[in-house]
Amino acid sequence: MAKFGCNRVEWAVTRRDFIERAGAGFGALALSGLMEAEGAAAPAGGGAIHPLAEKPPHFAPRAKSVIFLFMEGGPSHLDTFDPKPGLKQHAGKPLPTSFTQGLITAMGEYGAPVFPDRREWKQYGQGGLWISDWCRHVAECADDLAVIRSCWANGIVHSNGVCQMNTGSILAGRPSLGAWASYGLGTANQNLPAFVVMQDNQGTVVNGPRNWGAGFMPAVYQGTRLLPGAEPIAHLHTPEGVSESQQRGKLDFLRGLNRNHAASRTQQTELDARIAAYELAFRMQAESPGAVEVSRETNATRRLYGMEDKDCATFGRMCLMARRLVERGVRFVQLYSGAGSKWDAHANIEQNHGDRFRETDKPIAGLLKDLKARGLLDETLVVWGGEFGRTPMSEKGNGRDHNPTGFTMWMAGGGVKGGQTHGATDDFGLHALKDRLHVHDLHATILWLLGLKNLGLTYSYKGRPENPTLNEGAPFQAIAR
Repeated sequence: MAKFGCNRVEWAVTRRDFIERAGAGFGALALSGLMEAEGAAAPAGGGAIHPLAEKPPHFAPRAKSVIFLFMEGGPSHLDTFDPKPGLKQHAGKPLPTSFTQGLITAMGEYGAPVFPDRREWKQYGQGGLWISDWCRHVAECADDLAVIRSCWANGIVHSNGVCQMNTGSILAGRPSLGAWASYGLGTANQNLPAFVVMQDNQGTVVNGPRNWGAGFMPAVYQGTRLLPGAEPIAHLHTPEGVSESQQRGKLDFLRGLNRNHAASRTQQTELDARIAAYELAFRMQAESPGAVEVSRETNATRRLYGMEDKDCATFGRMCLMARRLVERGVRFVQLYSGAGSKWDAHANIEQNHGDRFRETDKPIAGLLKDLKARGLLDETLVVWGGEFGRTPMSEKGNGRDHNPTGFTMWMAGGGVKGGQTHGATDDFGLHALKDRLHVHDLHATILWLLGLKNLGLTYSYKGRPENPTLNEGAPFQAIAR
């Protein structure tokens, strides 16, 4: 639809443009009424509702924030939290066909022999959780862990597995779980991002920023990535010789330019996100240095996170920063270990997983202990896992293939009852059998602990109400105390 002027033709590029311009603009009055009825119109007085303003949950939450510890590449449940004596008993023999019928593997290792674990297993805590020697530091927190052995997913390769664990779908384009949490609850601290992402190296996480993107929702809900090293937020500090009033003047000028540009492009939410990002950056210049400056912590605290050990100093710093962020009101923090699928142990799982656990085990235990000591664990949900597990069969003689049909994740804090194990896989750890929890159920459980209904949290996209779990999934309420 075009509007003809004396010297130009101006195109209405969206339905909203058409409504606003049709009939001398009277269509926009009806649109405004509809938006007001849905709570989407601006409040009285003309001030816009900030999209990340703190919002009430659907019901009383058990957790206020989430720290998601993502082991990218797929950690082996069979060597960590789900011991299977059958692996040793059938070592070197092929799996019975009753287990492999219809099985799809990433690398086609269908006839490979059973590969036994080489771990030392012990029971820990009052609940007697079985945990291997790879996780001996986290094992000290066994009474805080709820181990879920019956997870399953649809993604057989990293790209769709990582995508689904982050967004609920094996196909790109949907909002991430952190974006949904930001959309549903906002942030308790307007001077920090609602959703923060960190990774332990400069490698590229499979699918890149789409894992923490906002999909079809406004871009303001996407995650903000903090960088490793001494300056987590690049270019945050005001240049020397620039006063606060000068900085404020620059931002006001940029905001004016962006607002003018956005006025005729209401469908491009990236512009609103850019404006919000400039304003947030200005506020962060005052608050953020204190939030991420771990040198302000005591030596004892830094040792707790393993920061004196070169093997785990990087992830330890990330875990400590995560604690500092959630205690300041950040809603969702996601930490990537092994960015670039470094947990992917197709060969030599002993060295691969041994290295990864040396990097993460002590920092994660430090995080749990520190949160608990500060009274923060009750309101902070900590989630550990990857995009899938590993197969009981060997690959290349000493590795394991991808296994999305049965794997383990654990949760702690945030209203979760610790010292318990949920669900079960078969005798070889290949398939989830009891209390099977799909990724949609896991996401529904995380949202439920935050006080959100997974099917009640909706966003209208192209006339269709969308929710975080694609109209599927239910919270696993047995996990809560």
